[in-house]
Amino acid sequence: MRLSQVLSLNRIIKDPEVKALITQADLQLEVLGYTEHGTRHARLVAKNSRQILIQLGYDERVAELSAIAGYLHDIGNVVNREAHERTSAILARSILLRLGMNYDDVAKIMTAIGNHHEEGGNPVSEVASALILADKADVHRSRVRNPALVKFDIHDRVNYAVRSSTLSVDSVNRRIVFDLTIDVSIASVMEYFEIFLSRMLISRRAANFLNCRFEMIINNTRLV
Repeated sequence: MRLSQVLSLNRIIKDPEVKALITQADLQLEVLGYTEHGTRHARLVAKNSRQILIQLGYDERVAELSAIAGYLHDIGNVVNREAHERTSAILARSILLRLGMNYDDVAKIMTAIGNHHEEGGNPVSEVASALILADKADVHRSRVRNPALVKFDIHDRVNYAVRSSTLSVDSVNRRIVFDLTIDVSIASVMEYFEIFLSRMLISRRAANFLNCRFEMIINNTRLV
């Protein structure tokens, strides 16, 4: 079956229900003081999830499933931040079945979404592993909603300190590299690890699942 004959990310993006869930979920997180989790985050995670698998030589359909999982992975925040990965998986199921996706693909996406969160999640498939890596790599000052509060909230401060972040794949040497530039006058490297250590650990396990080595570079210094 050709990719054009099956459900694609483009159709997911255009779906009115998906748009409403992402918008309302992000509004709720804004009220709770979380960083941006709207369409920008969803599109970036989807793009990078797909790209990771394509660059590692996986089938295009598998990469597309990871992109779809990436776009829908946070919709459960519309219900509650607690256990949002599980709620996201259940909500995604009903959407994907309504749009005509086959059961096997729906199950693969549910598994990936349900395992993307660092608290209790696991890289149990190629789709899940790519989603984990793409999601945890989205650290950047553009996600901070109120820069005036960075002095008081360590999560906002660490995100705001990140001047640039890139996730790249070295398919020849089987390396997945997360490269950050941090303004240490805003937040220290130690603060980054204080907040995001669990995310880096699950990223390393995700890279291992894809038979790759996870490397982290901060301010031109390799730390992992």
